[in-house]
Amino acid sequence: MKPRISMVALGVADLDVSKKFYRDGLGLPMTKSPPGVAFFNLDGSWLGLAQRRELAADAAISPDGHGYAAFNLVHNVSSEHEVKEVIRQAVAAGGSLVKSPQKASWGGYHGYFKDPDGHLWEVAHNPFAWIGPAD
Repeated sequence: MKPRISMVALGVADLDVSKKFYRDGLGLPMTKSPPGVAFFNLDGSWLGLAQRRELAADAAISPDGHGYAAFNLVHNVSSEHEVKEVIRQAVAAGGSLVKSPQKASWGGYHGYFKDPDGHLWEVAHNPFAWIGPAD
């Protein structure tokens, strides 16, 4: 059986702005991508970006939507310092701060930001179990 890789695809308003945010602002490694999309390798999964209206048309749904979409993306890091650094990078790159880095109710450390299209990201450090690629 061939290995499988999961990918999260985000619909964005301006592909160039979003590529710059994720590639240059957050430093995610962008892979060779065909025109009209952008792919980033996330160590075991991928992040894909495409124009929101094109993804909606492909799924045969309206591109309009507002508010909390009933999910958020999570980026796990190995220290509280890294939580602060990733949040800082996101805001410096044009994202907006939603929740400052702080102790989490579950005992870890986390903060939240939104990317330029309003996609909600949690940046978290879990001191009880590593959630990420094997070293």
